[in-house]
Amino acid sequence: MPTRTPTRAPATSLSRRVVIVGAGVTGLITAVRCVLEGYQVTLLDRGPIPHPASSSFDQHRAVRALDLRDPRGSREASSLHEQWTRLETLLCGTAPGAGFYRRVGVVSAWPAQEAERAPIIAAAAGIGVEVVEPQRYPHIRFPRGSRGVLEPYAGVLLADRVLSSAARWLAGRPEVRLRPWSSVDAVDTDEAAVVLADGSVERGDLVLVAGGPWSGALVDPPTVLYRQTVVFLRPPPDLRRWWDCAPSAGRIGADGRAWLMPSGDGTLLKVSTDVACREVPSPDHVEENDEIYWSQRILDSGMVTDGHRYRVTAVKHCHYAVDALSGGAHLARVGPAVWARSASGGDGFRTAPAIADQIVAALRPPRRGSHCSTGRTAS
Repeated sequence: MPTRTPTRAPATSLSRRVVIVGAGVTGLITAVRCVLEGYQVTLLDRGPIPHPASSSFDQHRAVRALDLRDPRGSREASSLHEQWTRLETLLCGTAPGAGFYRRVGVVSAWPAQEAERAPIIAAAAGIGVEVVEPQRYPHIRFPRGSRGVLEPYAGVLLADRVLSSAARWLAGRPEVRLRPWSSVDAVDTDEAAVVLADGSVERGDLVLVAGGPWSGALVDPPTVLYRQTVVFLRPPPDLRRWWDCAPSAGRIGADGRAWLMPSGDGTLLKVSTDVACREVPSPDHVEENDEIYWSQRILDSGMVTDGHRYRVTAVKHCHYAVDALSGGAHLARVGPAVWARSASGGDGFRTAPAIADQIVAALRPPRRGSHCSTGRTAS
């Protein structure tokens, strides 16, 4: 992704229009990318832009690339760190404290034998890693018999700052129309037209539906919706400085299913576990178990040592959607010029720049002899 706006847009893109439904991270970052390519953009959201109630709005999201059991996916994700770094420079400048990317690293716990193979798999994917002993992070509980695989150049995105920075940058661009408080009633996938609740219609050369868990009401890509409960903790005073420099951590806790995001830059320690992830039919679904039940299950996973010393400050239910066929955060073509990304949550946030690249590629005229597919495109 370019780090500055081109001084002159390509002649072929001057009259091309993109309509984006949903001003979460996918919608905002795609809008930025389209502007840099010289396209006109209309960005719609049912609330303010950015929207504090969107699934993207949060304190932090991890940026990591390596999955020892998915070398291909690791290679595809290896450029995300650089893309987010460039975005940070573009949207925030270089002034100290102005950015949104905390490059504190990401450590994942793996069985010792798998961890030993990590440098080989990482090198093939172009990712720098270091195998570390659990004792290096005494306040994070690793599963018995595991070692840590650290991506030192990865880290944590301050999610609300990402959204605010992108919205502020777009608001100053003449090529962009921001339409907050614009509920969408329908999307005509054949005509690339968006029908709003007030009766107006927005048409584009390409339409991207990026409403996260709410996209299913407008288009019908096969997705599965999950609810994840997270707990926010305040570390004890004597450990706050340690946590401010700690990495994000995954596959931790006694059973290796817990994860955490460190505190720092005004954020709290955010913890959860796969145990607290469950499928729900809609974001409004009412469950039998309440926040106390789910928060206790999270705390029982024991992802931090001396857990009794940490104070629970908040409990939050988050929603994210994944592709029903692959379980990933994919982009689906649902019409000749209409694309949909229902995926949201941590993986959806992390891979937003890759989705923006795919949308720009779809806008470019096809090369002679090539053809377009209406299949599913991996992010």
